[in-house]
Amino acid sequence: MRITAILHTTFLTADLSRSRAFYEGVLGLRPDSNRPVMSYDGVWYDVADKQQIHLMLLPNPEAGLKRPAHGGRDRHVALAVDDFAQLVERLETAGIAYTLSSSGRRALFCRDPDGNALEFIGNS
Repeated sequence: MRITAILHTTFLTADLSRSRAFYEGVLGLRPDSNRPVMSYDGVWYDVADKQQIHLMLLPNPEAGLKRPAHGGRDRHVALAVDDFAQLVERLETAGIAYTLSSSGRRALFCRDPDGNALEFIGNS
């Protein structure tokens, strides 16, 4: 047996509208309307072939926990982007703070409205 893929990652959100503004408005993701209705509100986004991000409107069991300033020192998901400069422009236009990877890679870290850490690695 071997693990062959990561199919989705899930983030909790306290304010689904605010999170949707970030994931849809800033990152440009579009909801997947083919997902099943759950017992709580949420949204699924297609990221790539058979890969998704799932937002769940549920109480955060870690509310108030102090997260590291640099998302690379926190649990996070790494996402590839095809236009790194455009991502930087979108984050700056939206006033979203980010830190560059200290490894020298073309990568940055930011947080979504609920403090979930995201890494973006540029292909260009």
